Amino acid sequence: MSGATQPGPLSGRSIAVTRPEQQAQRLCAAIEAAGGEAVRHPLIEIGAPVDPRGLQQVLARAARYDWAIFSSPTAVERGLAALAAVAPVPPARWRVAAIGEGTVRALARYGVTGVLAPTERYDSEALLECPGLGDLRGQAVLVFRGQEGRDALERGLRQRGAAVEFAACYTRRRPEGTAAILAQRAREGRLDAVVVTSSEAAGHLAAMLEGIEAVALRALPVFAPHPRIVAALREVGFANARLTAGGDDGVVEALVAWAREPGGDTA
Repeated sequence: MSGATQPGPLSGRSIAVTRPEQQAQRLCAAIEAAGGEAVRHPLIEIGAPVDPRGLQQVLARAARYDWAIFSSPTAVERGLAALAAVAPVPPARWRVAAIGEGTVRALARYGVTGVLAPTERYDSEALLECPGLGDLRGQAVLVFRGQEGRDALERGLRQRGAAVEFAACYTRRRPEGTAAILAQRAREGRLDAVVVTSSEAAGHLAAMLEGIEAVALRALPVFAPHPRIVAALREVGFANARLTAGGDDGVVEALVAWAREPGGDTA
């Protein structure tokens, strides 16, 4: 298999990374540093917010909130860029929480440190288990996220007594086109594995394969960092979905372990 950047445990392996383009760089670099070929094929596109005026109105009140919670690196980049137009970044009053190590890193680039975040599972439920969010009576919380999101975080915050508002600072949509190139690479033996990092992306992949012969692609190991994503992949026909630890490091560790398995590219 061609495309490896240097010798390493993933040498000879071609791995599709399906994250949004803006979020894929670090994982692709880690795969390439381990000798693999990272095939960039985003299954989600990031777009402008549906209601930019409404977003600005929310952000104009930013200094009134006790907590700001960021759901993703994109929420940091888009949210704080929009906030900078109307208020200091970050407001002095804020306590800040985040879901995922990539989100914490993104906040650090803006000088935001001391962020409350889960250290093992990277989801809303894990964040809600953090001791700092145990009692939020009388607290106002602003959640930076995409236009739509799971309701588990909102429900949990309200159960703890918080007043919750959302800064919907971007949209997520399925890209135009199909996943025919991935199916073709799999048929030709030029793709060995796929990484999918959201349930939404799993659904997009299935939709983008409609009408395409994809038996070889569906037989490949597909790596996902959350049981919910693994279940979504299996539901749409990827029987060899595999659970990894959270974060880019967890994904790469799982890929390396798989590459070292005796005898099986797709076992």
